[in-house]
Amino acid sequence: QVQLVESGGGLVQAGGSLRLSCVASVRTFSNYNMGWFRQAPGKEREFVAAISRYGNSPYYADSVKGRFTISRENAKSTLYLQMNSLKPEDTAVYYCATDLVRPQPGSSTKEFQFWGQGTQVTVSS
Repeated sequence: QVQLVESGGGLVQAGGSLRLSCVASVRTFSNYNMGWFRQAPGKEREFVAAISRYGNSPYYADSVKGRFTISRENAKSTLYLQMNSLKPEDTAVYYCATDLVRPQPGSSTKEFQFWGQGTQVTVSS
């Protein structure tokens, strides 16, 4: 069973930065594609960013491109999301997720098998 624990969320002013972390309890972290999603109140969970098993070819939702950076440290079984130039519309619960199946990570919630419990990010104007 895969367990994912996110941390690093909080309250920040617009224009500020946060770094989220996600620690995975798995035997071989490098077997997993990884992704970040977010869900704002009253909205569906949406894709933020994803990264393949060895960290190549990360890709992003258009809404965060140029502001967010996804990365991973396989030796520590940890996924990161560096969020800069935060906007109030980035306010949401942020979730990390794993995909063991596909050769490259997707951008749909249906393409990820395991999820963390989420960490709240609130950006004030």
